[in-house]
Amino acid sequence: METDRNAGIQSGGPELCDGNSGGRQNMSQGYGNDATTSEPADNPPTGQLRIAAEWATIGIFLILALAGVYMMSIILIPVTLAVVVGMILGLAAEKLSKLGVPRVLNAVLLSSAVAFAIFLVINALAGPLAKLAQEAPDFFQRTADRLMPYLDRFKWLHISPETFQSGPMSITTLLENSGNVLHVVSSNLTPAIVQILIFFAALLLFLVSRLSLRKTIIMTFSNRAARLTTIRIIYAVEQVLGFYFATASLIYAGIGVAMTIIAYVGGLSVPVLWGVFAFVASFIPFLGVTTMTIALAIAGIITHSDIVFALAPAIAFFAVHLAVENLVFPAVMGRQWELNPFVVFFAIIFWTWMWGAVGAMLALPLSLIVMTVIDELFIEEKAQPQLPG
Repeated sequence: METDRNAGIQSGGPELCDGNSGGRQNMSQGYGNDATTSEPADNPPTGQLRIAAEWATIGIFLILALAGVYMMSIILIPVTLAVVVGMILGLAAEKLSKLGVPRVLNAVLLSSAVAFAIFLVINALAGPLAKLAQEAPDFFQRTADRLMPYLDRFKWLHISPETFQSGPMSITTLLENSGNVLHVVSSNLTPAIVQILIFFAALLLFLVSRLSLRKTIIMTFSNRAARLTTIRIIYAVEQVLGFYFATASLIYAGIGVAMTIIAYVGGLSVPVLWGVFAFVASFIPFLGVTTMTIALAIAGIITHSDIVFALAPAIAFFAVHLAVENLVFPAVMGRQWELNPFVVFFAIIFWTWMWGAVGAMLALPLSLIVMTVIDELFIEEKAQPQLPG
């Protein structure tokens, strides 16, 4: 019995050993699989890191680009303004070309027309501004006299009539420091003249080489479909800017005339100056009408003792502007070019922060350009009308 048992053990020994070894191999393979599957849990996925790196690169590029735009504002402001004005004049340039006017003469005529319009505006403002500067002492004195009844209600301000007669903020001190103000203005006059020269040079060259620049941009794309899309985008941008600002200029000129009449009837000084300011401010949505309304309210309070007559010019201007923007403008322009109010407001704040007052005026045309490009790029995704049958 023991011999058979030993023989059986001896004969089954290799099988048992093989089974045990196979079990050990299976167990080691199982452990190996667990180790293999646990490695990705220890190391972060490479796909997510790649996406994060791509977005970080885009963010760094945008930050550097914005910094460059801000630091090169003295050059980019007049050049950008010249390109926008040149695109606005695209419709007029096309009409002059169809009449047989040579390209160079076309550019000279249009740039001269812009210079003449700016000269007329400056000439119209020169007289009122000189009169306003001459009446500056009386203006400050009337302002102090008008504001004192309102400031007396706030005792915690500790403001009395003597505050405006002596001390660091007195009228005499302000007039004595007018020389320093003139020095600051004169020191900033040279960069302004340089920017004006850059603007007119860039506008003239852009109008002369407008067709060649368009051809160069189109030919940069090798795909025929991309070229057709580029042609469509350029044409649409020129049409939108030209038609929008030609129509807006006429409508806002009416607002300027109405503001001149309101200022004259309301007894405000220099009514023509108020009309020009209303015309220019109308091109800056939200911010322009708000600034004009506040300025009119302050001027009315300074001019009239009765609060009703004082606020009447501001209320009348706001009502006229509100009616024009909500009734006349949509009726003339149509609803297809309406912009998102939040997008326009954000663009105005952003470009005002970047480039100041010129940036505020460029915010609307730049928004129109971006809107037109997006509409033309995604034209296939627009909802198509369902035809009957």
